[in-house]
Amino acid sequence: MTRMVQFNSPFLLGFDEMEQLLERVAKVSDGYPPYNVEEAVRSEDGMPKRVLRITLAVAGFARDELSVTVEDNQLVIRGRRREEEGRVYLHRGIAARQFQRAFVLADGIDVGEARLDNGLLSIDLIRPEPSKLVRKIEIEGGE
Repeated sequence: MTRMVQFNSPFLLGFDEMEQLLERVAKVSDGYPPYNVEEAVRSEDGMPKRVLRITLAVAGFARDELSVTVEDNQLVIRGRRREEEGRVYLHRGIAARQFQRAFVLADGIDVGEARLDNGLLSIDLIRPEPSKLVRKIEIEGGE
């Protein structure tokens, strides 16, 4: 794979992981199953919390035919339907193929709950509240 020119600058030291991340995101997907990403508010301990919600259209898949895992900072959703024996289709327009859909997660993003309701699989991603960190660096020598 060709290396991205933007990361060859001597001023961008230590951005190797960012380059790999961009290469993973750039991989082509076939678009199945379709999905939405939305910002939602969820109540946790009486306090509203902003979450990102990924919703995939997985009509026809049962809960045990779906899996949701986190692998190397990627949320990976897989679906594999079991073929029903003895059925003869005259026309088969409803997709029954297996799929894998991956989303790269930023550091600190936690995967919350996953729900399957009316053919929609929703997964909540909890975004931590940003905190500012100021650290003073002592200067040595040069008295």
